[in-house]
Amino acid sequence: MDSVIAPLCSFISLNCINNKKKSYYCYYNSNHILNISTKNTIRFSVPSSAGIFNLKKFTAVSFRYDHRYRRGRSGCLRRAVMDSSNSASSPDMQKPKIVTGPGGYVLEDVPHLSDYIPDLPTYPNPLQDNPAYSVVKQYFVHVDDTVPQKIVVHKDGPRGVHFRRAGPRQRVYFDSDEVHACIVTCGGLCPGLNTVIREIVCGLYHMYGVKKVLGIDGGYRGFYAKNTVHLDPKVVNDIHKRGGTILGTSRGGHDTSKIVDSIQDRGINQVYIIGGDGTQGGAAVIFEEIRRRGLKVSVVGIPKTIDNDIPVIDKSFGFDTAVEEAQRAINAAHVEADSIENGIGLVKLMGRYSGFIAMYATLASRDVDCCLIPESPFYLEGPGGLFEYIEKRLKENGHMVIVIAEGAGQELLSESIQSMTLKDASGNKLLQDVGLWISQRIKDYFTKQRKIPINLKYIDPTYMIRAIPSNASDNVYCTLLAQSAVHGAMAGYTGFTSGLVNGRQTYIPFYRIIEKRNSVVITDRMWARLLSSTNQPSFLCLKDSIEDTGDEEQSNQLLANGHCGEEEEQSNQLLANGHCGEEDSLISKI
Repeated sequence: MDSVIAPLCSFISLNCINNKKKSYYCYYNSNHILNISTKNTIRFSVPSSAGIFNLKKFTAVSFRYDHRYRRGRSGCLRRAVMDSSNSASSPDMQKPKIVTGPGGYVLEDVPHLSDYIPDLPTYPNPLQDNPAYSVVKQYFVHVDDTVPQKIVVHKDGPRGVHFRRAGPRQRVYFDSDEVHACIVTCGGLCPGLNTVIREIVCGLYHMYGVKKVLGIDGGYRGFYAKNTVHLDPKVVNDIHKRGGTILGTSRGGHDTSKIVDSIQDRGINQVYIIGGDGTQGGAAVIFEEIRRRGLKVSVVGIPKTIDNDIPVIDKSFGFDTAVEEAQRAINAAHVEADSIENGIGLVKLMGRYSGFIAMYATLASRDVDCCLIPESPFYLEGPGGLFEYIEKRLKENGHMVIVIAEGAGQELLSESIQSMTLKDASGNKLLQDVGLWISQRIKDYFTKQRKIPINLKYIDPTYMIRAIPSNASDNVYCTLLAQSAVHGAMAGYTGFTSGLVNGRQTYIPFYRIIEKRNSVVITDRMWARLLSSTNQPSFLCLKDSIEDTGDEEQSNQLLANGHCGEEEEQSNQLLANGHCGEEDSLISKI
């Protein structure tokens, strides 16, 4: 038997259920189970319930009562169960929605509630009567509007992959009074989390008249282990001025069955999940379980990573704030280094797998002499090594500033063999502190081997950067992400992430977000600009450069042939087989 929906509604003397077309007669048996007989029913609804049952091919449904709430012949409906032998969920439903058109046009569409719940009622969008939007021309997004992933194409090349454009639709699939939404934040802190929470709540309340919004406390495990908090515009009024998240967060704790049971038991029908790639992977699994049960629940992701390592999207919220704050540490390091003979300022920034913060902070600062990131291997000793370059800069300038991402140089750490096998609750590798390690190596080399006195100052602003409120740019971006997510959920879309692609808000399928990481391409122009700014050696031999270029050319050739990369094909195949990308590894990372 399979749980389908859990509306909390009371029955006093129920004789029939009516869905405007047919009546379904009910009776109580000795076990206090309400039986409903039907033949080839498509759907029916229960009084006070926000859910719709997908009953095609079923002949009987049983409603079990929680006897703690039972008084005589009345009771409280806790769980609906049904035989799932002919479940509406099938392998075909798990496949990505791909639409092709002329000229190599490909739309990677997102799931919709109507894909697995037929004959859903629709309602006029409440924004039509909102005076704030009455002056906007063509405010509603056309159903066929899409956004290209690749904005630069050749005249004779394919149009490439597109995503559905975000925004309000003329018809919505939820009545405002039936919406019961929840918001959860997972993973590490990031500037802008509170802004996203605030704008989801205010967007639901002011644009769609939704009054029931819950905050899930403490990440995924809060669905079944923590209390919830009621959210309304008054509660979230000024939270965007504070860092962190008012809902609390955690790593791990993902139990799909418990989470969906909690969603079902609480009567929640819109779930907003804010987190990184591991969290989005968990959201994808939650969506698949909700679809398997046939629930009218929209699952929406808002991508969060301060490292900017989520693919497809232009950038993640909080990244601009992180780069801006990182410059304060770089400026301090520069002042320290410039104020003393042979001064070296070393700053460690975030970037476990991707060096975007280090790269952009370096480019913005213009005071950095060397930037080390995970994507660009380097070596310490010998001709062309880091030590040789440091000595050269000290002789030329008398001081030096180095920026290093936390994931850089891990292969050089002697203790890294053990550390690479250990993981945190999110499944991330526990890295050695490369900043402390390289500081000591630099000191040992110059004082013991070269006999050159140096003064090294090490600054680690990691937790200061991620704990601050978002800046003005990120606040606006968070608002757009949150409102786009709300518009998508109200329009009946589900199983998607709200993200910015080529400057336009889009709806991106979960599998595209979790299939791989975004990383700095060291054969790209942006990295060349950094090398030009710092004058550091590339630390690349000719062979490495050729191999990197070859990989990029192969990737471009796949796109030119109408493919979205090998990783995408593998992800699509996994989805076709009923998996959500690399599900096991992703769930372990949540």
